[in-house]
Amino acid sequence: MPEAVIVAMARTPIGRAVKGSLARERPDDMAAQVISQALAKIPELDPRGIDDILLGCGSPGGEQGFNMARVVAVLLGLDGVPGCTVTRYCASSLQTTRMAAHAIRAGEGEVFVSAGVESCSSYAKGEADSIAGTMNPLFDPARERTARAVPWSDPRLSGELPDVYIEMGRTAENVAVLHGITRAEMDEYALLSQQRTAASADFWSSDITPYTRADGAVIGADDSPRPGTTAEGLAALRPVFREDGRTTAGNCCPLSDGASALVITSEARARELGLRPLARIVATAVSGISPEIMGLGPVEATRKVLRLAGLTVGDVDLFEINEAFAAQLIPCGRELGIPAEKLNVHGGAIAVGHPFGSTGARITSTLVNALSFHDKEIGLETMCVGGGQGMAMVVERLA
Repeated sequence: MPEAVIVAMARTPIGRAVKGSLARERPDDMAAQVISQALAKIPELDPRGIDDILLGCGSPGGEQGFNMARVVAVLLGLDGVPGCTVTRYCASSLQTTRMAAHAIRAGEGEVFVSAGVESCSSYAKGEADSIAGTMNPLFDPARERTARAVPWSDPRLSGELPDVYIEMGRTAENVAVLHGITRAEMDEYALLSQQRTAASADFWSSDITPYTRADGAVIGADDSPRPGTTAEGLAALRPVFREDGRTTAGNCCPLSDGASALVITSEARARELGLRPLARIVATAVSGISPEIMGLGPVEATRKVLRLAGLTVGDVDLFEINEAFAAQLIPCGRELGIPAEKLNVHGGAIAVGHPFGSTGARITSTLVNALSFHDKEIGLETMCVGGGQGMAMVVERLA
């Protein structure tokens, strides 16, 4: 069976939605530029030979609509290259990587672009200091579904629970209650994420490909990290989703804008072109979970991908769990038994941001770069997914 390998990566800086450095950029322009930058790293590859451009987007509509992947192909001058836009919410561009790997292993192509983009600025309204509301920009709290019988019903959760695409922050509060995660623990983790990010400035600068905006300004750093964050400052923030809740703008990720891209080829095509692969895609997995506790999705997805890869938690050198909320990351890490020194070692989305459609490929880039930075071999990325899913991938560093 042909092996799928990553031969090039690029990602934009991550901008804070509405008020940040990429707020006025079109998502198709961001995607086109970052794909062009990834391809520029491997001039041996003729882009006209790309079998498909697979583009993840969490909320494809408006400026992000009309099969944006095809729009991007045309913007790149690749009229002969097809394009497909995919949504699996937070895991959209991890899904496109999975699709590329499957196509290569099935012998149905040898060169794919797996990319992702999200412009929360294009649909976010009002303040965007946190992942407030839902990943569905058309969400209307007045039209929530009524309660349903849920398999994990717990007397500690009072009131009726809506169904499927509810406020992501409310799912975080549910997880915090069910797993006994305190506000202090959540703030402590958020502070750690900010501190690790601040201490890894050189790493993050190498992970980012500078982005040239439509007005000519060059953006070279993520907007959201706050190196001056303190425990006292975090403790002073008010809950966002419930009056007596635990989730604040400081212990969850901010709404963001950004794009990322991977070029994935068969191992044989990489060898034929004289390319040195960065990493091999070992296995991918998806899982489902009750939507009201979607933040626990990484647990079963990780267990599943480890079984498929024939590995254990102890075999993995570095883990990246998307930091949607500290409330969900903490129990996921505990349930899986991941050592703290192997998890999100350079910080994560609480500090750098989470442009939904882009995050899957962005985390792949971060993980592969971290494996190289620390001279490690096996990495695992995973994330929760709105609507009640989890997704995970194992990669093996090759360069």
